[in-house]
Amino acid sequence: MPTLRNVAGQPGVFSAINGVLTRGVTLRRIPPPPATTSDDWIRRFDQALAESGLAPLTIRTYRRDLVLFLKWIEQTKGTPVVLADLSEADLLGYRQYLVNVARLRPATINQRLQAIRWLCRWALRQKVFAANPATDLKSLPMARRRQPAGLTEPEAHALLRVAGASRRGHAQRNYAIVQLLLQAGLRIGEVVTLRVADLVIRERSGCVRVRLGKGGKEREVPLNASARRALRTYLQARPQVQPDHPLFLSDRDRVLSERSLQHLIRSLARQAKITRIPVSPHTLRHTFALNYLRQNPGKLVSLASLLGHESLDTTALYTRPSAEELADDLERSRMNVYG
Repeated sequence: MPTLRNVAGQPGVFSAINGVLTRGVTLRRIPPPPATTSDDWIRRFDQALAESGLAPLTIRTYRRDLVLFLKWIEQTKGTPVVLADLSEADLLGYRQYLVNVARLRPATINQRLQAIRWLCRWALRQKVFAANPATDLKSLPMARRRQPAGLTEPEAHALLRVAGASRRGHAQRNYAIVQLLLQAGLRIGEVVTLRVADLVIRERSGCVRVRLGKGGKEREVPLNASARRALRTYLQARPQVQPDHPLFLSDRDRVLSERSLQHLIRSLARQAKITRIPVSPHTLRHTFALNYLRQNPGKLVSLASLLGHESLDTTALYTRPSAEELADDLERSRMNVYG
């Protein structure tokens, strides 16, 4: 039992009445050391993640990566994980395992290491550690990333055609979803959390308000005529729609989940016979960004604002040459030299 003292800080003899320790004075409980049992700290860290402001997909990824790390620690040591006992050697050993045994890609390894850094920073704030064991846990160097892949114009039109021909009464919804992703470049998590009130649709203008973007930031993205028309048609077909209703509903009139939206876009891409690249909701976000820069060369700051990027370095990926462009350049170079 933790030591109990009275408000003057003096220890004394206490009696228990109805389970409450008393001595006729107000008592101050000396807090116990931070708990480090497995179930307790995992539960508290999970709650801290939920309240962190990170994107829901990032939170789920960190949780999954930490489960994999904890399993490795338990298998390596043969005992349940005690958070306070984690050392720098444990973390560096796990990094070496990911590189030399699991042989994962640098991007995947760095993602898993970032989850561990989050855990260690939280544990340091909770005073579980006297010093952060992840201080020297360095990321792997990354190869220079190429331009993200987007849909070509014919592929985008094909996707819209099959979306507009969807069965079971979903044609207007699916067409509106694809138009919104192509014309506004929202993240999947931003789309599924939209409410009807987040849309402003006028005859010659409109926008979508993203209230819960990455990092909890809000922004407004203008809607062009194609997106406004698709969304207006979809909403007019919904009975008794209210401002606080979710914008997109599932078959059972529930909020459309991220998983359902991913499945929907993949299914539409198969029907459209798009095989050049894998197609996901994020592919349509890339398509929006690439088209924007083609029509507005050099406007990286504007694009970063539309996409909700915190760093221009992230947005600058769209200015890098694609694999197809590099191949075309090389082909022309060979022809010029040897042709």
